[in-house]
Amino acid sequence: RELRENNKSCRIADSGLAISLFRDNSTRTRFSFASAANLLGLELQNFEEGESQIAHGETIKETANMISFMADVVGIRDDMYIGKGYTFMKEFSEHMQEGYDDGVLEQRPTIVNLQCDIDHPTQCMADALHLIHEFGGVENLRGKKVAMSWAYSPSYGKPLSVPQGIIGLMTRFGMDVTLAHPEGYEIMSDVEDIARGNEAKYGGKFSKTYSMEEAFKDADIVYPKSWAPYAAMEKRTDLYAQGDKAGIDALEQELLEHNKSHMDWQCTEELMKTTKDGKALYLHCLPADITGVSAEVGEVDASVFDRYRIPLYKQASYKPHIIAAMIFMQKIKDPAAKLEELWAAAATRLADNA
Repeated sequence: RELRENNKSCRIADSGLAISLFRDNSTRTRFSFASAANLLGLELQNFEEGESQIAHGETIKETANMISFMADVVGIRDDMYIGKGYTFMKEFSEHMQEGYDDGVLEQRPTIVNLQCDIDHPTQCMADALHLIHEFGGVENLRGKKVAMSWAYSPSYGKPLSVPQGIIGLMTRFGMDVTLAHPEGYEIMSDVEDIARGNEAKYGGKFSKTYSMEEAFKDADIVYPKSWAPYAAMEKRTDLYAQGDKAGIDALEQELLEHNKSHMDWQCTEELMKTTKDGKALYLHCLPADITGVSAEVGEVDASVFDRYRIPLYKQASYKPHIIAAMIFMQKIKDPAAKLEELWAAAATRLADNA
C-alpha cells in the first residue's frame, strides 16, 4: 500500500493471468482481486462456468489444467454450500499440482481463497489490518474485546464464513473474543475448537453467549452480522443435492420465521453506548442490512452505520492489498528484499503523477 501511495510501481510480472472463479455474487472481493492482479502486473480473466465446457460436463480435473497454462494465480469464491466450497478449492488445487508434476503446466498457479463455506480469509485479514491501523500496532490488539455477534436480517442464507474466520483469526492476536447468537444459530464446532485452542497458544480468550447485550458490554470492537444456522445450511446443501425445490422453499420460509423471532438483535445507538466508553469500533464486511435504508428492520441502525461509514470504507480498502500480499508472498522467494528493491527502483506507477 505504501508503495502505491508513493507512486511506486508494484509490478512483479510483465505477463501472466490472474483467473477469478466466482460461484457466488461479489462486489468488494471481485474488484479487490482484480485490483490486486493489476497492481502486480497480471492480467485478469474472469472464468464463467456457465459459458465454459463445465456446463457440458467437463471435469474439475480437466478444467483446472486447461485454464492454467499461463496462469499465475486462481482466485475462487465458493461459499454457498456447507461441505462443498473448501472441498472444491482443495480438489482444484490438487489437480493443478498433478498437472505441474506431470509437466503439463510450466508453473504451479497459486490458489487464493476468496471465501469458502468455512472461512473468508481475505476479508478477515483485511479486518485485522484495519484494526492494526486503528489501534496503532499489532501489539496493541492483545486483550482488546471483540464482540462477534449475530444480528437480525430479513434474509436467511448469509454464509457462516465471516464469523468463523473472525473467531479463528482474532484469537491468534491474543484478543478477547466473544461469539454471540440466539440459541439455534450455532456455527461449525470445529472452528470453535480452533478458537479455544488459540487461547492456550496465544493468550487470548474465547467465550460464547446467547446475549447480544452481554457481548457488547465494554467491547472495544463490535462486529454485528447475520448468518444462517450451521444445521440449516447443512440441510439446505442436502436438499439442493436432491433437487428438492419444495423442500428448499419450505426451509427458507422456516428460517425467515425463526429470524423474525430475534428482530431485537440489532446494533442500536443504545447498545453502542454500553461498549467501551461508548466508542467501540464498528465493523462489517458489507453490504450491511441498514434499518430504514436497505431494510425495514436490519442489522444496524442507520445513525450508527453513517457515523462509522468512513472507517468501514477504510476497512474494505485493505482487501486489495491483502490479496496482493498473498500472491506476492507465494511468487517471490525473498519478499522483504523484493519490497526494498521496488522501493529503491526508479519505476513509477504514473509517469506524471499530479
